[in-house]
Amino acid sequence: MKLLIIFIYLITSNFSYALEKSYLKNLVLIKSPKTYEEVIFKDINQKNVNLADFKGKLVILNFWATWCAPCKEEMPSLDDLQLEGKLSNLKIFPINIGQEDISKTEFFFKELNIKNLNIYFDAPITLAKKFSLRGVPTTILFNKKGEEFARIIGSIDFKDEKFINWLKNYN
Repeated sequence: MKLLIIFIYLITSNFSYALEKSYLKNLVLIKSPKTYEEVIFKDINQKNVNLADFKGKLVILNFWATWCAPCKEEMPSLDDLQLEGKLSNLKIFPINIGQEDISKTEFFFKELNIKNLNIYFDAPITLAKKFSLRGVPTTILFNKKGEEFARIIGSIDFKDEKFINWLKNYN
């Protein structure tokens, strides 16, 4: 019995995420939105981009790598999401955490015909640690206050109408 109680305690104490039902099996809704200090990553010119500069917008950070097959599968739909008319206040940052060079990353975007998104890097992998990423792709959604309110662990079709309609509630 003690073992069962310890097991239950460990499970419940490690989950700060809501158990609210979602139609997407890999969408995790955050019970109490989380704020992070110093969310900074690099653009293609190695200039710092600070998430704090985008308060007032719905922001998506999508963590990916060129060697990741599910990342390759979902990236075109993420590219299309940036142009979604129902989400005019949306800014998407696809952040490469694979430590690949710029030319390999540019080739990845060219190969997939990605035209609406820019390339960003997590160098030297500080955000992967900060957000406790367990794999790629992982997508973190931030509300207009700059708080994480949901995360998608694994790939999805970002063109899915149910997802877009759900997301526009936060726009």
